[in-house]
Amino acid sequence: MFTGIIEETGRIKKIQKGRHSAVISIQAETVLEGTKVGDSIAVNGVCLTVTGLENGMFHADVMHETLSRSALRNLVPGSRVNLERAMAADGRFGGHIVAGHVDGTGNIVRIENDDNAVWYTIQAEEELLRLVVEKGSVAVDGISLTVARTGNDWFSVSVIPHTSRETALRGKKPGDMVNLETDIIGKYIEKLIRGSTAKKPESAITEEFLLRCGF
Repeated sequence: MFTGIIEETGRIKKIQKGRHSAVISIQAETVLEGTKVGDSIAVNGVCLTVTGLENGMFHADVMHETLSRSALRNLVPGSRVNLERAMAADGRFGGHIVAGHVDGTGNIVRIENDDNAVWYTIQAEEELLRLVVEKGSVAVDGISLTVARTGNDWFSVSVIPHTSRETALRGKKPGDMVNLETDIIGKYIEKLIRGSTAKKPESAITEEFLLRCGF
């Protein structure tokens, strides 16, 4: 589990592409402290397992499903990425519950300065936006953010200077793709509501059936 509070930005050093998968090597500092093979690190909001460690760098496998459903497929050597280690049991919960399981992607359509804040408007599919609510939480490239406004096919977040300065958001521009993870609590609630309102299968025990059987 993660919190969406980015620890540092790393840099993609190397990408070894397979037919449908890849191995990425990421240069980092802070997230390597105490990290060992098998640990989890969120890379732009995608939970990846550390498969190898070198001096100032870690490696991670990216499977077919992850590449097809996330913006990791657009990374190239030199790309900046947001990094966060899995939350320690004794750590502070500064953001919101982030599983590191990206629901899909969106595209930045507008970036606007508003005094000391920066507004990012992100367009996404209806399937994702159904779970994005005003004043709720959303993870954008792994960053825990509060939804400020919503529309039919978009939502906006207002980012403070610290977040913009300390994450890879500072290098984004309109047209760029970002990973999105909606609020996990909202997903569970929707699942429960859908289950409770689903049409129950009709019983084969009818009045006609009972009369036919002598009841």
